[in-house]
Amino acid sequence: MDYSGRHVVITGGTGALGTAIVGALLDAGAQCHVPYIAEAEAARFPHRQNERVKLYPGVELSDEAAVAKLYTDVSPLWASIHLAGGFAMKPIADTGKSDLMGQIETNLVSAFLCSRAAVGAINKTTAGGRIVNVAARPALEPRSGAGMTAYTASKAGVAAFTAALAEEVAKNDILVNAVAPSIMDTPANRKAMPKADFSAWPKVEEVAATILFLASPENKVTRGAIVPVYGRS
Repeated sequence: MDYSGRHVVITGGTGALGTAIVGALLDAGAQCHVPYIAEAEAARFPHRQNERVKLYPGVELSDEAAVAKLYTDVSPLWASIHLAGGFAMKPIADTGKSDLMGQIETNLVSAFLCSRAAVGAINKTTAGGRIVNVAARPALEPRSGAGMTAYTASKAGVAAFTAALAEEVAKNDILVNAVAPSIMDTPANRKAMPKADFSAWPKVEEVAATILFLASPENKVTRGAIVPVYGRS
């Protein structure tokens, strides 16, 4: 896949999946724009010194003005990949309104605002573009979201939003899709579930490959898809 000269925003780009995606994009020739909040994560981000990576500190992705400013600075925009989000696992009895709203802000609102800004930026060009969101397995299989209802509801919102937006902007040659991962093989997940079968979990590089295709010029027809990336888990 050839991303030569193409500008791509990657939210959550300093995380485990983001690092894999940015690395693959750089190999494909892209110019990468990576907003972040966590300074410690950015400090150990292995691509931070690459001349084709621009880091944007302190960008709160649920803040409308901050997101608008980020996308104003990125031109011309080809693709926007939205990895940033959060996870919460609590039984309903312990889940308050603040927990629900926190998951909606972190997962759905951030995807909505970034997608909206990306559509505006891409429409300033004549080349079309791509948007990729991240849903989750419980968004496609809600019963698997028992014990994490706030997270499941927010990710289901991401999936529905993705399909609706894809239909709205297809006429502008903007193809919008999402991936729905199961538990990915990351150091944090291994630490949280030390007795799990790690070999069954999809690797971040494998999930990155799917995202890279959906965001690429080679993807000419796929839109409105919520692509399961479960591996063998």
